[in-house]
Amino acid sequence: MKKSRPLKIVLGLCATLLLVLTAIVIFLLTFDWNRARPWINQRVSDNIGREFAINGDLRVRWEQGDATESGWRRYVPRPRISAADVSIANPAWTSTGPRLVSVGSIVAAVHPLPLLHKEVAITDLAVDKVTVAAQRRADGSNTWTFKDNGPSEWDIDIQRLTLGDGDLRYLDDGIRLDLRARASGINEGTDAQKYGLRFDLSGSYRDAPVTGGGKVGKVLALRDEHANFPVQANANLGKNKIAVEGMVTDPRKPAGLDLKLTLGGASMADLYPLTGVLLPETPPYTTTGRLIGKKAGATWNWTYKDFTGTVGGSDLEGTLAYSPRQPRPLLTGALTSRQLRLEDLGPTIGTKGNDKSDKALPVDQFNTAKWGALDADVKFTGKKLVRTHDIPLQDIETHIRMKDKVLTLTPLNFGMAGGTITSNVKLDGRQKQIDAQIRMAARHLKIRQLFPKLESMQASVGEVSADAALAGKGNSVSAMLASSSGELGATVSEGSVSKFILEAAGLNIANLVFVKLFGDKQIQLNCLAGDFVVEHGKAQTRRFVVDTKEAVIDITGNVDMAKETLDLDVRPQTKGVRIISLRTPLYARGTFTNPDVGPQKGPLALKAGAAVALATIVNPAAAIIPLVNPGKVEPVDCAAALAQANQTRNEAKTQPVKKH
Repeated sequence: MKKSRPLKIVLGLCATLLLVLTAIVIFLLTFDWNRARPWINQRVSDNIGREFAINGDLRVRWEQGDATESGWRRYVPRPRISAADVSIANPAWTSTGPRLVSVGSIVAAVHPLPLLHKEVAITDLAVDKVTVAAQRRADGSNTWTFKDNGPSEWDIDIQRLTLGDGDLRYLDDGIRLDLRARASGINEGTDAQKYGLRFDLSGSYRDAPVTGGGKVGKVLALRDEHANFPVQANANLGKNKIAVEGMVTDPRKPAGLDLKLTLGGASMADLYPLTGVLLPETPPYTTTGRLIGKKAGATWNWTYKDFTGTVGGSDLEGTLAYSPRQPRPLLTGALTSRQLRLEDLGPTIGTKGNDKSDKALPVDQFNTAKWGALDADVKFTGKKLVRTHDIPLQDIETHIRMKDKVLTLTPLNFGMAGGTITSNVKLDGRQKQIDAQIRMAARHLKIRQLFPKLESMQASVGEVSADAALAGKGNSVSAMLASSSGELGATVSEGSVSKFILEAAGLNIANLVFVKLFGDKQIQLNCLAGDFVVEHGKAQTRRFVVDTKEAVIDITGNVDMAKETLDLDVRPQTKGVRIISLRTPLYARGTFTNPDVGPQKGPLALKAGAAVALATIVNPAAAIIPLVNPGKVEPVDCAAALAQANQTRNEAKTQPVKKH
């Protein structure tokens, strides 16, 4: 029986197709791919805008599909492409050498089916004898950015990467880093079970030598999105010491890092060129914790978790998180410290000491230029805060917020001299001069602890309370106070103080001599109430009175914080008879650093003249009569004075800070 014509056509087409496929297979199996090297080199070079060359042997060998795959795909043969002596040229301007990359051997197994939808799926990629010489200039241009041909229609997926021996040189003109690394395989020992490559580091960073080394995995299992790639490394870069150990999560498209990180160096600011995170100028530091990185879109969020460390003479521990958001990065977290020194903390807000200043008030400058680099929301608690020659602070609690160059410490609470201080501070650094506001309330400060180095105060008891509401402008504490306006108030509750100090203020000569010979005694303090109004840096007394068992002292005048001068009149009035008492008003003038305290010349001269006249005309013994103080003065109503001062302070706390 004869075959029908349609059947003949079908069989003919099948035979033709079979012959074509056979021919293609024979061609692929027998073709000398080295003959295609010039065409491949030219096409790749044109696409990347840089010379690309396969200088060695190029082969294609076919293998059976991957047995781990399911279904019929495991039977699809796959080409394994190998190439020797592959290189990509560097731009002409680089100083690292003519080649960006040179590879002694590349072997790649390609899955053919994804090619149908424009995806190059490399199931296995092995490279060996790799040499990389990369460079970045100060303007940000680099040797690894190729010609921009627009978005590519092809995707590349590398599922497994095996690394071999290699050399790396990275030159970064922007941070003055010249880093060299040499890697070799780990084939035996306990490290071979976890790591596959060992590398050594050398070079220079900011003209200081770089040394170090470490170990990494040799095979990156990029197919499994939950794969972890082990890393261990340490390096000394200039004055910085860095050590990391941990895992890179999903190396195919890194989505996370979890590393034990140890850092140390001369200043945290030196880490900015390496990390891109703006950190303050600090004293020498060291810290250890977990560095956790999580990728969100094109950005990475970083958390330094449960770290402990020291900065200068201070200790810190806690967790900080850094998010590179726009328009400014955000730093959040919580810190604690057992001891924190202000000289270590000061640089974090941009201050710089000025030891040559002759001013009594702090003149350290706040550098607000750094405040706009990031926003912050950090809580801090500390057991003890120390500033040299000052009273230590205890139990510090504050919430530090920086937003668009506005720094607030709300609240800023701490213990001092046996009492407590609560305050709110706002420093607006958006203008050339900082706009500063502070509200402060001090309660139950012990007099004895306020003057720990004054021997005559060690027998004193009593408590001080005070309030302040001030606003001013300036880039130092001195400048802020010099321009400040607002209100100040203070009271001292009932207690006892040194009789020596009060008698010295009242110029009771007999008592001074007695105390010098037989020691100091205590005298009952009924009350002290002080109330000042501050305008443009000058604090004017509205009322300042001291009432003791034996005297009432009224003080009037002003304190000029801009000029750092005193202009006060001190008028003591005794409550009982005092023999050999000058009983004359005092003045307190001069500067904060060189005060001048003495008797008013007019009243003192009158007393001296009267004494001389009586000694000459009447009797020498009568010369002491003008020096006898009969001392009849009404006591101060302490309850009323304290109530009035407290009312003034409480009213000030509820009102906006005045800017006179």
